[in-house]
Amino acid sequence: MNLNTTYWKEFVLGKLFVIKKGKRLTSAEQEDGSNNYIGAIDSNNGIANHIAQDPIHKGNTISLSYNGSVGEAFYQKDPYWATDDVNALYSKYEGFNELIGLFIATVLRQEKYKFSYGRKWTLDNMNLTIIKLPAQHNEDGTIYIDITKKYSDDGYVPDWQWMEEYIKSLHHTPLTTENANNTLFELNTNMWEYFLLKDICSITMGNKMDYSAMSMEDPSVNFVGRSADNNGVAGKVDFVTDDNGNIVKPYKAGCITVALGGSLGSSYLQVEDFYTSQNVSVLEFDENVSDSAKLFITTCIMNESKYKYFPFGRELNTHIRTDFGFTLPIQRNANGEPIIDDAHKYSPQGYIPDWKWMDRYIKTLPYGDRL
Repeated sequence: MNLNTTYWKEFVLGKLFVIKKGKRLTSAEQEDGSNNYIGAIDSNNGIANHIAQDPIHKGNTISLSYNGSVGEAFYQKDPYWATDDVNALYSKYEGFNELIGLFIATVLRQEKYKFSYGRKWTLDNMNLTIIKLPAQHNEDGTIYIDITKKYSDDGYVPDWQWMEEYIKSLHHTPLTTENANNTLFELNTNMWEYFLLKDICSITMGNKMDYSAMSMEDPSVNFVGRSADNNGVAGKVDFVTDDNGNIVKPYKAGCITVALGGSLGSSYLQVEDFYTSQNVSVLEFDENVSDSAKLFITTCIMNESKYKYFPFGRELNTHIRTDFGFTLPIQRNANGEPIIDDAHKYSPQGYIPDWKWMDRYIKTLPYGDRL
């Protein structure tokens, strides 16, 4: 199904949902059990723990965090306890179900970049938040208007059935791979050598644009933020023009982005041209470095960032263009000795990253044949 936004209209969140707050429950108070405990996190459908305490919210709702990982929205099938940094959205539509919930949760995540520690997504703000959804329309193409104005002050009604059908149309064929686990190369990391990131690629600090201020009348370019979701892509935006009316050229597909804040260290290969928010660095490599080798590098970056860097302490943005690095496989001759580059392009010792080995390794992983 085509995401034709012709019939999409604005809806106020408080008209679609009754929004209820979560309740604080410290780690010490949590007892082991089987009930879902939803935290303000961006993974595992928001489930931070399983507890014995009775749920405080019903299933068939959406959890939406307004602190911590701000704006993370997940459909919750089962009853749950939500922390005090998470609100629960109870739909006013009697036929609300998982498919509709998944659709709206995805739309809600696109709003999270409008809020931060400075601009809290408070309960009042959440009730007044405007999102766009497909609206029901008549056979002649005109928008259907509900005189009771149940879901919109303008009388628009969300096209619940269309949302269901759209979700059903996604991923209907299971992803398969002919690669097996026993085809993997041996990593043998004791033969790897250390490289600084700045020596193996060029690093720039992105466009530093504000997603909430971007126009989206004719969205054509990906906008990459500091999220760990959707390859870091917050959505599509219009081309940006400078003061002279010239288009600001986006970064080209094939670059790697690294989040320096938010989901710190999240690193992705971008497959389409893009702009970036602030605190997103962009890595550009030589033409001989394949996309598969770049995916190898993204994993190294995320592993290196995971425990060594953190906000308000050891900031990644102060290190990424200086002393941030990790070990990589290097090119060796038939005798296993390192091949040395006299120009010392990639390292002071003259070691050369083995881009071809990285490429082959990624392609032998399960699903690597689907890249």
